[in-house]
Amino acid sequence: MTLAELQLALPEIFLLAAACGILLADLFIPTERRGLTHMLAVVALVFTAILTLRLMMAPGEVAYAFSDTFVRDRFSDVLKVFSYLILAGAFVYAKHYLRQFDLFKGEFYTLSLFALLGVMVLMSSASLITLYLGLELLALSTYALVALDRESRLGSEAAMKYFILGSLASGLMLYGMSLLYGATGSLQLAGISAALGGGAGDSMLLTFGLVFIVIGVAFKLGAVPFHMWVPDVYHGAPLPIALFVSSVPKLAGLALAIRLLDNGLGGLHADWQGMLVVIAGLSLILGNVVAIAQTNIKRMLAYSTISHMGFMLLGILAGTPEGYAAAMFYAIAYAIMSAGAFAVLILVSADGREADQLDDFKGLARRNPWHAFLMMMILFSLAGIPVFLGFFAKWQVIAATIAAGFTWLAVLGVLTAVIGAFYYLRVVKLMYFDEPESDRPLTAPVDFRAVLTVNGVAMLALGIFSGGLISLCLSAFVG
Repeated sequence: MTLAELQLALPEIFLLAAACGILLADLFIPTERRGLTHMLAVVALVFTAILTLRLMMAPGEVAYAFSDTFVRDRFSDVLKVFSYLILAGAFVYAKHYLRQFDLFKGEFYTLSLFALLGVMVLMSSASLITLYLGLELLALSTYALVALDRESRLGSEAAMKYFILGSLASGLMLYGMSLLYGATGSLQLAGISAALGGGAGDSMLLTFGLVFIVIGVAFKLGAVPFHMWVPDVYHGAPLPIALFVSSVPKLAGLALAIRLLDNGLGGLHADWQGMLVVIAGLSLILGNVVAIAQTNIKRMLAYSTISHMGFMLLGILAGTPEGYAAAMFYAIAYAIMSAGAFAVLILVSADGREADQLDDFKGLARRNPWHAFLMMMILFSLAGIPVFLGFFAKWQVIAATIAAGFTWLAVLGVLTAVIGAFYYLRVVKLMYFDEPESDRPLTAPVDFRAVLTVNGVAMLALGIFSGGLISLCLSAFVG
């Protein structure tokens, strides 16, 4: 272990030290000054972002550390920066909710930071070992976060379901990794890729290993038919936790898929492409169709997530740099859109009750015109309406799908997007054309309203000026 290797992992080392420091400091911070824990967590994210940006890799530049188990490249650095940005916004949104519902505890911040550390390790994995360590650190922290409200029966039930199914998926993925190791004799992703390129490996072991790997990836993304945990977790978890689960881990899921399927198993592209075609198609259909029947907006957004993961898989299955860049653009866009949608749910929640029903949004435009307008832009973006960010995200993955020769799948994506527009526009109709059930004004701290305004306006700004973000994603794959 050299100083140069430690420098490559400096953001991860700093975040680990900061998370441990905040965990200890929180023991001595009185409840009435819990805002200090929030501030320390945000500062930790800021300094981690500064370290990552200062060490940002140029396009095509790659550096390995720790016996080639850890990699720094443009792909991981860009995803990490957006993870910090989204989690910082989630912290601001969460503070308002946690104070209202008497959940303002240091555990939320420390568990979130440890989950982020797992995300960072996963994104920089160059070995099956580090990839699994990062994945499990993220998963174990998230299980605990879902159960943060100990008085909630729904939350405890959701956490148990998530834990059991997540453990099963992790076990299947670990078994798949062991089969890959047995077939290729290497734990390094580059070594596995080289072995496949040289024609080495038992074909039966590789086939079974690949199946288990794809199952694990599909579960972590919440794609059909491994989606059953998503609606329950979104429904049972407190809103800030649902916001977190719907955003940052999706960036980690993208990194997991690309590291495993491209960096390690690129030689089996034809095999895993066929599996992803089925998973993506089913996710698009089931996610959008079932979302229409939901009256609980958290469950509606859960099924919406399933459909969006189907879109993201369209870019990955293309197996080209342009396709991977489109999937990366889509994942970032979706994480930003989802964070904004859940933030508005937090804003509308009050009096000890979450705003989790569609009827809670009736007449929102009369109660608070500005925030209703922000929610409308977020929903338009999620629906993929032109000029908004979501439209260009869908455009990119559909173009990559057509270029890969799956025109019928691209057509299916367009049709299901039209179906999906219905349940998003239904919320807009409730906000603008129905009578409000309450005249209570919406109140939130200045920082909450400022971040939500930036989040909402970004839907339009990043859509109109999407070229910069698209180019940034392309730079991660085209050196």
